[in-house]
Amino acid sequence: MAVLKFKEIEKMDKKTLDGKLKDLKMELIKANVSAHKTNARTKEIKRAIARILTFTNQKKSSDVKKK
Repeated sequence: MAVLKFKEIEKMDKKTLDGKLKDLKMELIKANVSAHKTNARTKEIKRAIARILTFTNQKKSSDVKKK
């Protein structure tokens, strides 16, 4: 579930992105509890979260510049 490409993120609307971000954060918590250490799964989840946050921050900054 965590494999999320930037092109896929661009196609999503804000409501979907917020839901996906919430799901990924919960998945990260569950993965950390079961693994007790960082593994490939937690790294990929963190990358997906970072991609979503980067996209939303870029979109916010571009909206501010337009005004």
